[in-house]
Amino acid sequence: MAGPHLFYIADPMCSWCWGFSPVIRAIRQRYAGTLPIRLMMGGLRPQTTKSMDEAAKQKTRSHWEHVQAASGQPFDFAFFEREDFVYDTDPAARAVVMVRRSGMERALDYLALTQAAFYADGRDVTDEAVLADLAVQVGLDRGGFIEAFRSEDAKQETWRDYGISQQAGITGFPTLIAGDGKSNQYVAVSQGYQPADRVLPLIGMWLSKMIGSDEAAG
Repeated sequence: MAGPHLFYIADPMCSWCWGFSPVIRAIRQRYAGTLPIRLMMGGLRPQTTKSMDEAAKQKTRSHWEHVQAASGQPFDFAFFEREDFVYDTDPAARAVVMVRRSGMERALDYLALTQAAFYADGRDVTDEAVLADLAVQVGLDRGGFIEAFRSEDAKQETWRDYGISQQAGITGFPTLIAGDGKSNQYVAVSQGYQPADRVLPLIGMWLSKMIGSDEAAG
């Protein structure tokens, strides 16, 4: 990607990524049109097949409570009253990848919608019907989305994202990485959750260094 840019490695069903959603929104607002964000799926729990037992629910609820306290994001804790829920993150991640084909900005919008649907509204984003409803909200054709979502090509593209994340040594989400677009040098802006008032200054300092180095080279 030419020019300064950010790589955002996330998962739609990662609670800390939901906590980080306002930060991504703030970055998009601050740097609209000047600092593109390249969204990639990290793969939190793809192809999980075992339903959540009480221990898993308690552990997950504890994570959600921590995210809520740190970020102020809303959560629907009625989720934990569900029986036999399988926390498979692959369908939602694949849906984001499918939307990404129609543009990165739309994919970022769709990620935020999917996160809100799951965490704040208690909707089941492992269900392709729910994912298709959300795709319609960002302007996609429902039938076309479902056809693409079910394809083997979609599955492979999503797993390529996971592979790139693993090869880059990324072990947690959200992760935000800055690249200058001129070399293979990348700088970690945020690994894990940080609020906007910490992340935005870091991006600003990085951009200032970029501008300074360009002027020195000129």
